[in-house]
Amino acid sequence: MKPGIHPDYHPVVFQDAATGATFLTRSTIQSSRTIEWQTPHGVRSYPLVVVDVTSDSHPFWTGGRRIVDTAGQVEKFHRRYGSRRGPALERGDDAAE
Repeated sequence: MKPGIHPDYHPVVFQDAATGATFLTRSTIQSSRTIEWQTPHGVRSYPLVVVDVTSDSHPFWTGGRRIVDTAGQVEKFHRRYGSRRGPALERGDDAAE
């Protein structure tokens, strides 16, 4: 590795904002907040990064379902972008083809 061009890769604690779950990993992210973390060598202070979603709160991993109004989404699309069919085709005129 070429010296001086790589970011600092260090231990960081990530915390889920929704559930409060925390986990220790390594990252290049910087944070001014810190947290005390119990290690086999005693309590140490690590940078703390609070994130919105982790596997602890993501619906795919938790099995939670989100109700999606697909009919409403289609109608919203048609209102926003209209129909690709011309006015003659919408009336059912075959002569317009």
